Amino acid sequence: MFYSRLPPLPLVRPRFGRIARFAPLVGVAIALIQGLLWQLVEPFHLPITSGISLLMVVEVGLTGGLHLDGVMDTADGLSAGSARRKAMADSRVGAMGVMAVAALLLLRFGGWLWLAEADGPMVAVLLTVAVWARTAPLLALAWWPPLRLGGSGAHHAAQQQALAWELLPSSLLLVGFSLGFGLWVLLGGVASIVVTLILGHLLGGQSGDSLGATLEWSATACLWLYGLALAAPVGIT
Repeated sequence: MFYSRLPPLPLVRPRFGRIARFAPLVGVAIALIQGLLWQLVEPFHLPITSGISLLMVVEVGLTGGLHLDGVMDTADGLSAGSARRKAMADSRVGAMGVMAVAALLLLRFGGWLWLAEADGPMVAVLLTVAVWARTAPLLALAWWPPLRLGGSGAHHAAQQQALAWELLPSSLLLVGFSLGFGLWVLLGGVASIVVTLILGHLLGGQSGDSLGATLEWSATACLWLYGLALAAPVGIT
């Protein structure tokens, strides 16, 4: 229900269709665990690549790989042409799905490596990427029609309120991060909007799988934008 393997909070039983707006809060919890891990491994002077590998594996473990499954199914759908809905509904993973998730993980690793080697603010980036990535599916739900009437994307869309209300939790988090970390935080919005528009246009709508893909590709694009802003020689300070 919370898009993660985190234990449920006591006395909190939200409806599945209304959980999307709170996904950024779940992302913050996951990012805090990753940030704590990063702080703990630093004194051991592990190679940077080893530390990044741990961050990424922990994220997959905490999310159960749920969104990566969406990346694979969406890639299979995009490669199937007019049969995209059937391909996305198939539980089997095709060659395009495997290649897509491999490319995404390699790009994600490269983005983290860029920031880490440049001594970027890793914990701050973890937090902001987690929120922006989980904001993108909210945009997709508001901007694109469901591909399958009985799918989870349709279920979320049917219960979604005005976009301003849906974005309220993530907006409050991002305003706080901007005040605390700097205006570079806002660049993540570019990644979220562009990825949402591209995937929605290519698919002609949204589904539970494409929402997961939107989340993962937004996180990766956001990471590279932050690399340009924070780690490049002419980066934003």
